[in-house]
Formats: sequence, structure tokens, C-alpha cells
Amino acid sequence: MQIRHKELVINTQNPFATCKLNRKKYADVLTSIVGSYADGFVLAINNEWGTGKSTFVKMWDQQLKNEGFRTLFFNAWENDFETNPLAAILGELKKLFPKGENKKFKKLVKTGASIAKNAVPALVKGLSAPYIKIDELGKVVEGASKGVLDVLEKDVEEYAKKQKGIIDFRRELEEYVSQGESDKPLVFIIDELDRCRPNFAVEVLEQMKHFFSVPGIIFVLSIDKEQLGNAVKGVYGSEHINAAEYLRRFIDIEYSIPSPSVSDFCKYLYDYYDFSFFFHNQMRVNIPEFRGEEEFFKLYSELLFSEKKLTLRQIEKIYSHARIGLTFFKSNYYLFPTVYVYLIFLFHYKPTLFDQIKERKIPVENFLIDVCSGMPNPFKKEHYNLLNNTKGILWFSYYNYYRAEYPEFILYDEDNEGIKVNFKNYVQLPQGEDRVFFERRFNRYIMSEYYSFSIDFLLDRVALLKSVDIA
Repeated sequence: MQIRHKELVINTQNPFATCKLNRKKYADVLTSIVGSYADGFVLAINNEWGTGKSTFVKMWDQQLKNEGFRTLFFNAWENDFETNPLAAILGELKKLFPKGENKKFKKLVKTGASIAKNAVPALVKGLSAPYIKIDELGKVVEGASKGVLDVLEKDVEEYAKKQKGIIDFRRELEEYVSQGESDKPLVFIIDELDRCRPNFAVEVLEQMKHFFSVPGIIFVLSIDKEQLGNAVKGVYGSEHINAAEYLRRFIDIEYSIPSPSVSDFCKYLYDYYDFSFFFHNQMRVNIPEFRGEEEFFKLYSELLFSEKKLTLRQIEKIYSHARIGLTFFKSNYYLFPTVYVYLIFLFHYKPTLFDQIKERKIPVENFLIDVCSGMPNPFKKEHYNLLNNTKGILWFSYYNYYRAEYPEFILYDEDNEGIKVNFKNYVQLPQGEDRVFFERRFNRYIMSEYYSFSIDFLLDRVALLKSVDIA
């Protein structure tokens, strides 16, 4: 059994062979874009964290190689230990021609060293202002006492050196990149920029714009633009900075990968985590009450995740938890898979509500409204019974759990002898078809094996992983 989803092994001959989200068509669109404009630009692939961007760009990177493009792949998050992004990017560029001594690269590095000394400090001067030390401040004050003319002349000379250094660097970079037989542009992919140190992220953007913007290089930024914008605000120390406008200075084309099919992803994870090992257990399949569990688990998961608009990473987290949790169930244990999935969802993304259920803090008469109303609604008629049965099992299992703490809370159907309490008047029922459902089926649950089942059986097994961080 897999505990967590591992990084996919990419087939070099057919990079998208293992892609279960049918994303090759989007890679084809991007390949067409980078193949049409060789003058150099910056393309941003902008999607939220957890939507599979990194896997996608790695597959696309291999596809580009297969189609004759030269590519470089730079994981900014894994390399933000480097204090100078210029050195890191040059280090990647060296990989273009790894064999033998390359005089053009040595000349490029030499020029790069010059601008790193003269130009880079000027670029990041605004970034370092909040961190000026007292002794440095003294030097500034001392410099102010010099003659204004001398200072101005020196600034003019330094400016000229910086300008020439940047122009020389760009020219030599263009010559270096143009080596080789391919007439296709170099595609330089930068991944995880939004996850690394804010200062490093901003400096990569600044240096990419000022030093590496030359014909023949296309930069691809795989980012969550909102998170990268937060990094920009953090670096400049202001929530009022227009981060979107700032990033627009660096990005020429923006593309968002369309959302994948939740159904396709759930099917993939179901097979990957081998849920059939539990549901197809020989003892379990021979118990009549457990028939249909696998189908219910799959269908309810898809309905829940679609309605809650969960990211791929969030779906993966729930499936991983669900699979590990099944190790605490024996083959003949009741699971109620739809309730099980819903409780795991609450555990991760509505933890306060989960704790309130576990601590019996929700009055049982309000449970249908406070808890069950958050479950998915039936979009199709064939889903109606599944979803409402789930609500019914959830309510009655909580009712049994609640009575253990408050034994005086006893419900009677109006047809039972003795104290008569009308169920529909005593409990806050939803409106419409849900109300009809509970009114008609109250007796059925009273007489069934479900009525004696207590939700703490599932709560305890879901909460067993409370101290385990599932990435």
C-alpha cells in the first residue's frame, strides 16, 4: 500500500503516458506558442498550488526535448539557498554545452561577475532599505559631507559602467545561446518560484528582466500568481503595493491549465492507493450488508469533491487518509463509506465542526441543519437515494452517540406506543424532498441495524491520524 502519492516517473518517449488528467492537449497549445515566437518572452503558467503544475511542466519539458527544443529546468525552491540568483541562473545555462571548454561561457561569466559587482546592488537597493545597519547608515551620512559635484561625477561614471556591463552581458548571452544547430528558442522553465524565499523570488524576477531578456530565450514561470504577489508585498513591506501590476512588468503571456476532471483523478487515486484490497476482501464481499460499498465510496467522493471545489492536492490528502484509516478496520466491520469520506473531509477542512461532533456539542435536534446541510446536493435523480441515505445514517449514528451522553433524549415515532413525540416536529428538518425523505423513512431506520450504530466508531478511527501530518 502506498502511504502518499509519489512523484510520477515520466516516460521519456511518451511524457504524458502516465498523465491521468488528459493534459497533453494543453502542452500542445503551449508548444505551439513557444515555437511561434523566437524573439524571447516570459510565459507564466498560473494555477493555484496543489493543481499539479509541477508534474505538468516536467512532462511538457520532456515533450519539448522530444520535439527538438533545448530546455532548462530550474526548481527555484530547491535552489533558494543560493544568495545570488545570477549565479544560479548562469549555472543552469552552463548545462547547455557541458562538454569541453566553452570560451563564450567563460566570457559570459566574466561579464556577469562585473555586473554582479556593479549593477545588482543597485537593483536590490530598494529591497534592502528596511534592513540598513547602523554602521552602514554612518557611511551614508559621511558620504553626504563630500562635495556634491564629486558625488555626482562618480554616480555618472558608475551609471555608465553599469549600462555598458548590462549591454555587454546581454550581447554575449545571446551569442552563447545561439550556439548549436537548432533554430528553435531555448525554453528556460522556472518552477516553484512562489514557494521560495520572498527576497530570492523577487531577485530572480528582477534579474531575469534586466539581464536575461534577450532573443532566443523564452522563460516559463510555473507559479501561483497570488502567492507570488504576497511575496512581493512582503519584500517591499507594504500590503498596499499593487502586486498584480508589479508582476505584469515581467510577464508577457499568462496561461492557466483548465481544471481537470475530478472523476478521472479520483479513479486514478483509487487504483493508485489500491482501495480494492479492502473492498474486494473475500470475507467482506460475502457479507450482504456490505455490497455496493465500493461504488458508493467512488460516487460519493466525486460528488463531494466536485461540490466543494477541492484542489488535486486536497483530494489526494483525503484519499491518502482514507486508505491509511482502512488499516484500522477488520473485514467484518461496518464502514458506511460515504459517511467515512465525509468525516475525513470535515477532519481536514472543517476541523471545528469535526471536533464539535466528536465532543457532542451539536444538539441532536439541530444536527440535520448544522451538519448534514453541508453535504453535497443531488444534481441527478439517481444520486438522490445515495445522498439522503448518507444523511440518514449520519444523523441516526450521531443520535445514538449523543444519547450516550444525554440518555434522557429519546425519540419515539408517532406510531409507537407510549410517549409520543412527532419526529418531524422535534427535529429541525430541511425543506423540500429531504424533509419528505426523513418523514417517510424514520420507521425504517428504527427497525434496521443502522439504528444501533454509533458514529464514535468512525470518529475514533478518523481521529487516530490526528497526530500524523499527511502532506
